[in-house]
Amino acid sequence: MTAEELIVEFALTRLDHPDLDFEEIAALLVRRGGPERELEFASRNLADRDELRGAPFPMAVEYVLRVVLTLRGPSD
Repeated sequence: MTAEELIVEFALTRLDHPDLDFEEIAALLVRRGGPERELEFASRNLADRDELRGAPFPMAVEYVLRVVLTLRGPSD
């Protein structure tokens, strides 16, 4: 999944669940993707950060959040 596809999926999920915060939406995306996507995102997080900081699920959520916040750009 590319970063752009991740952003679109995140945005669509946020539209469906406007009451959730960013971290909850990221966790929902990781859960929906299943174990394969969880490991994919966790491994990307490991490659980006060059360290393993925890279990795969929280690392996958961290990756999704980092991509979303990075592509979102600076706040005004």
